[in-house]
Amino acid sequence: MNKNLAFYVRFHIKPEYVEQWKEEAKEVITKMSKEDTFVSCYMHEEKDDPTRFSLYEVWNEPSMEAFIKNQLEAKDYRHEYEKTLSAKLQSERTFVVLDTMQEWHK
Repeated sequence: MNKNLAFYVRFHIKPEYVEQWKEEAKEVITKMSKEDTFVSCYMHEEKDDPTRFSLYEVWNEPSMEAFIKNQLEAKDYRHEYEKTLSAKLQSERTFVVLDTMQEWHK
């Protein structure tokens, strides 16, 4: 079974920053998709609350700690995004690491 690192990142964005955040997040995701250890990313918006978003990410990194060190902290294209993110959030962003139990593919 695949043992990639999989996690959700949840965001609650201030209404006045939603469109700006979406554009900035898409730009970062496009750049991170070119990284060697990147596997996939899905961006979701909650149907009942257009200020709440989730990213479902899969990486070929051994742990969340390695991901933070190798990706979140090390990549120049993330620095400006990270520096301005907290001002756009209604509440702190959360990471939920997942343990893959089983997979199905079509």
